[in-house]
Amino acid sequence: MCARRHVTRSLSPPPTRASTCEFDRTFDGAFFPAAPRRREQQQQQQALLQPRPSSAPVPLAWTTPPSARRRSKEAALPAATAVPTTTSSSSPRMSEPRAQRGAAAAAADKESQSPVLFAIFAFGACGSFSAETGATVKCTQNPKETTAITVQFGYPFRLYKVPFEMPDCLEDSTAKRTLHLLGDFSAPAEFFVTLGVFSFLYTMAALAVYLRFHSLYKENKKLPFADFCVTVSFTFFWLVAFSAWGKGLSDVKGATRPSSLIAAMSVCQLKTAVCNAGATPSMGLANISVLFGFVNFILWAGNCWFVFKETPWHAQTTNKESSAEQGAVDKQ
Repeated sequence: MCARRHVTRSLSPPPTRASTCEFDRTFDGAFFPAAPRRREQQQQQQALLQPRPSSAPVPLAWTTPPSARRRSKEAALPAATAVPTTTSSSSPRMSEPRAQRGAAAAAADKESQSPVLFAIFAFGACGSFSAETGATVKCTQNPKETTAITVQFGYPFRLYKVPFEMPDCLEDSTAKRTLHLLGDFSAPAEFFVTLGVFSFLYTMAALAVYLRFHSLYKENKKLPFADFCVTVSFTFFWLVAFSAWGKGLSDVKGATRPSSLIAAMSVCQLKTAVCNAGATPSMGLANISVLFGFVNFILWAGNCWFVFKETPWHAQTTNKESSAEQGAVDKQ
């Protein structure tokens, strides 16, 4: 009807109202109604704007660029076929000695580093100890002099060889007599220091074996056994050493107190002299040496377990446990 009106438009006057039909001119000059085409375009746009269901496959032929498709294919490959980005420059044969050296270094640190330090602290604190005690003697007779007595002592604590001078406090006399302290406590002190020195030397030797001859240590079954026996022996000796030195130190404190010094001087028992206590010896460093002895005992006792793990006994125990577990699994 719209086309007919178009044909007869030249014969009849134009209508007074606007035409209800709209026209669209194509590239060839023909006129066609535009309303159906616009409806089709709107339907296509609505179809494109509507979300697709998740289950429907999404076409990748034109929506996905080639690079994205390549990345998706690579991501879909199994992890086993992935090509490592970095390669090792050394072969497994070359990495085995490095692993052995790393294990040897770790074992050496556990076995040697702490005992070396605490052994040095133990025998150093005891061997370098020195202190002094003293008293004052005031004579009541002429010439009424006051004498300050100072006695220095230290390692190896042979107190009977430590001299000091005591005034006679006789009238019109300035003579002095030589006395010595009482007691000999060198045995526990020297044993403590000697054990510390030998512990230091053995620990350094074990450190050298662990680092330089670790393969020999692993192949020769006698070396771990000997190392275990020596470690147990040092543990026992440290227990005896710090206990004996602790008792000896308490005896040293008792023998070097100013009151003990006054009791050892015969002039202080007379009425011609007045004796007073002098400087009290400081025993802090000696107490620290006993503490380090106890710490060495704990360290060597702990090292017994690490050395035991290298012996054939531990390997046999581990094999028995693994076989028992395997048998229990087979029964199930």
